[in-house]
Amino acid sequence: MNYYKVRFECGPCTEDITDLLAAFLADLEYESFEPDASGLTAYVQAKDFSEDAIRDMLQDFPMATSISFTSEFVESQNWNEEWEKHYFQPIVIAGECVVHSSFHKDIPQAKYDILIDPKMAFGTGHHATTSQMMRFVLDIDDIKGKSVIDMGTGTGILAILCKMRGADAVVGIEIDPGAFENAVENAALNSQPIEFICGDASALSDLEPSDIFLANINRNVITSDISRYAEKIKEGGMLLLSGFYTSDIPVVMAAAEPYGFFIDKSTEEGDHWAALRLIKK
Repeated sequence: MNYYKVRFECGPCTEDITDLLAAFLADLEYESFEPDASGLTAYVQAKDFSEDAIRDMLQDFPMATSISFTSEFVESQNWNEEWEKHYFQPIVIAGECVVHSSFHKDIPQAKYDILIDPKMAFGTGHHATTSQMMRFVLDIDDIKGKSVIDMGTGTGILAILCKMRGADAVVGIEIDPGAFENAVENAALNSQPIEFICGDASALSDLEPSDIFLANINRNVITSDISRYAEKIKEGGMLLLSGFYTSDIPVVMAAAEPYGFFIDKSTEEGDHWAALRLIKK
């Protein structure tokens, strides 16, 4: 997949400014953010890049700062090689799960060993949203035999962990064809029988309600599709959510509470990235 790397220079620049800028960019389908002392670098798939959308967002930016931006096209490349050179190192989650790739050596030992060969720029489990979701999955005491739906499965890492922990029927749904193919490949690498569907929330209509539903996407998608999620979660079932900031929790809950969800646990990691464990009454 091709990407645009967009650099935002902010003056003045504070953590609150870059957090809010990242939240607005997430609404424009940006996938990854690197804040620093003078601004923010963000990445978006080429198909979702629009300079006009950026200008419209900046025109209504509610904080007192001057923001300029430049963009750079990043051609599709061997992301395995790029991750090996620059980014992707084995990671251990909660002392129980190690995530690594086929090119790694000296891999830490853990109860659950997940092999991920990413075919995209993102999705290796290092982001705070994914690591929090993995911790939630590791915290589920009675996951054995339960049914799981993983909405926006990406590389399939959460679906794979659920299956390794003993979940019964696990379904992963992914809208991006490249990510969908990567999820299928990663499940095979880990010898985990998982059903993957390439599609959006409309694909839920053909599925039975699940015991556990995961959605690590973004605030706008979650709040827009929460009614469909609710239909596919059994009474007393669990909804695990991430992909948004702690400041977004009231917005997410305003959408979720009418469908009988209440907060069982919330966590925060990194630059104010939040995760919620909700229970359906």
